[in-house]
Amino acid sequence: MKSHPRALVPLLALMLATLARAQDPAPGAPVAKEPTLHPALFLVGDSIMKTGTGTGERGPWGWGSEIGALFDPAKIHVYNEGRGGRSSRGYIEEGAWAQVLERLQPGDFVIVQFAHNDSANSANYPDRTTINAAGDESVQIGLDKKKVIHTYGWYLRQYVKDGKAKGATVIICSPVPRDKWVGGKIVRGFDGYAQWAAVSAQASGALFIDLNSICADRFDALGEAQKTKIYVDGYQHTTKAGARLNAESVVAGIRQLKDCPLAGDLAAP
Repeated sequence: MKSHPRALVPLLALMLATLARAQDPAPGAPVAKEPTLHPALFLVGDSIMKTGTGTGERGPWGWGSEIGALFDPAKIHVYNEGRGGRSSRGYIEEGAWAQVLERLQPGDFVIVQFAHNDSANSANYPDRTTINAAGDESVQIGLDKKKVIHTYGWYLRQYVKDGKAKGATVIICSPVPRDKWVGGKIVRGFDGYAQWAAVSAQASGALFIDLNSICADRFDALGEAQKTKIYVDGYQHTTKAGARLNAESVVAGIRQLKDCPLAGDLAAP
């Protein structure tokens, strides 16, 4: 595939790049294909990245639906491919990652953020857990249909490996904090996942944004008394204002990355 120049695009291209805001598709559900414009930034994650309906004024809202406005649409096209309920493993196994890979071209970018669903299965997603670690440990389950489950870190490294093979730049984000506070401060680290994300990024040669810490600093500055402005369900999903805060934190992290060309595609402050 040929790489695409980072140049201005015509008005028609900008119109085609408008993001559709809809509910997350069910596992295995067909996804309507739209023309993919390049250079592109693909957002890969769970409901913290993409959830909600309408304009997000009511109910939960993901930061991926807010970050597009923080980029210059004449320089890059943002595609929010987050899917609610998925884990780092589930997103790959159901084929969502393969769909992104089909569209990836040299010079594109991928931001990956998982962890909120990696530690436990649910009624709707009974087969999504990963091993709570960053190494090469694995476990085999099942009798008739045997399946191998890897660590959270192993799956993150797989995203990086696949993305690099397509000529894309992959950025791993540590997970944003849940709505859990102790002594008036939000709890950091996300039960070890923030550190595992950092270790995985370093091991795979990916860029890394410590989103957990950046968001936590901003949440602490607001104070626990203001948490209802950030969180919508008292657990982990954000309001539109919280999603915007998270999106701004991602942008802050991008600006901190050394020699990352994606920073040049951000909208003027």
